[in-house]
Amino acid sequence: MSGSASELRYRRVVVKLSGEALAGSGSGIDPRVVERVCGELVAVCRLGVQVAVVVGGGNIWRGAAGEARGMDRATADYMGMLATVINALALQDVLEQRYQLDTRVQTAIEMRAVAEPYIRRRAIRHLEQGRLVIFAAGTGNPFFSTDTTAALRAAEIEAEVMFKATREEGVYDADPRTHPDARVLRRISYLDVLQRGLKVMDATAISLCMENRLPIIVFDLREAGAIVRAVSGAEIGTVVSD
Repeated sequence: MSGSASELRYRRVVVKLSGEALAGSGSGIDPRVVERVCGELVAVCRLGVQVAVVVGGGNIWRGAAGEARGMDRATADYMGMLATVINALALQDVLEQRYQLDTRVQTAIEMRAVAEPYIRRRAIRHLEQGRLVIFAAGTGNPFFSTDTTAALRAAEIEAEVMFKATREEGVYDADPRTHPDARVLRRISYLDVLQRGLKVMDATAISLCMENRLPIIVFDLREAGAIVRAVSGAEIGTVVSD
């Protein structure tokens, strides 16, 4: 789908990418998948949309998995934060080397040799100057998910919407893996998500979005042109709002 600046519904967005989205059918980082995802992001940026990305690290390490094996949870979570930085640098490399798109990686844990520290006003300035900003290392605190990071950063930079790019068509009324008749919900409220325990995001992330009236659009990133369609206001995936 093609688009133009006059057709855009959203001008500043946060895209939440799971680490698994970069892994393809395996684990780690699949360069072909990263290049395709970056192509989708570049297409949106070239429409004049200000794009920030929050990336997870589950393709490399999950804090909860480490805890399940007997690790200290905080230590395991810090390891997960470092995994998100690896993914962020992989995205930045392809965006700049393959697509010549100016980007900045900002991390919640300072590591100035590879990225900027997260500074809200600087992030907004980068967006205003047409740079794509990638937020890595979560919130910098253990026990918080990257979904919560995405909700927090979206509120901080005054994004108009949060896109959760997944490997599912949208939000289902039941787990499609155990309920073959599960159907995709096109619209649902924050409260319904919380009360029904639907696996959209964790409760902290949903609550943050609800408090800040930040809509969430959940869609399948594997669908070509999905992010462009979303910023243009086309019906796609599931909208979570009031």
